[in-house]
Amino acid sequence: KVGWNGIIALTSIARRRHQMHPSLTREGEVGKLMEPIIEICERPDESDREAILAALDSYNIEVGGPYHYEPVAVLIRESETGQTLGGLWGECLYDWLFIKLLFVPKQLRGRRIGTRLIQTAEQFARVRDCVGIWLDTYEFQAPAFYQSMGYEVFGSLPDHPKGSRRYFLRKMLAGD
Repeated sequence: KVGWNGIIALTSIARRRHQMHPSLTREGEVGKLMEPIIEICERPDESDREAILAALDSYNIEVGGPYHYEPVAVLIRESETGQTLGGLWGECLYDWLFIKLLFVPKQLRGRRIGTRLIQTAEQFARVRDCVGIWLDTYEFQAPAFYQSMGYEVFGSLPDHPKGSRRYFLRKMLAGD
């Protein structure tokens, strides 16, 4: 059994020369692929994430076209101080709005604030000609709430967390 202390290095050899990336060759060895190191890092650096993201973004834009990425927040603010108490955080990507976060403080629940957050996000998505909205929620959170607003389950992940389920929901906006 291999322990997870620090970094575990495994190696992999890429053999297909026609898919070779120029940065994978050693200087002065045109046509020869370097042998990459595959490693697990338990405390990755943000620069590692950025390197992966930059390469993925470049590929996605080349193949799928521009993202048209736009973050959106629908905030619940304290009326006197303007402090953010909760709200909705999402992002438009390609032709969909993804609702990443939604939180209504306990003392404000039961006042249809969650409904107003979703409706506002839906208006935002329509103005930006989004095809639909998608989100994920846990079984112990609010799947019934989203379903009552016209969202349908398109997938689920059992035992996430163990003994519960994670749901993936969507709502198509075209024609509604």
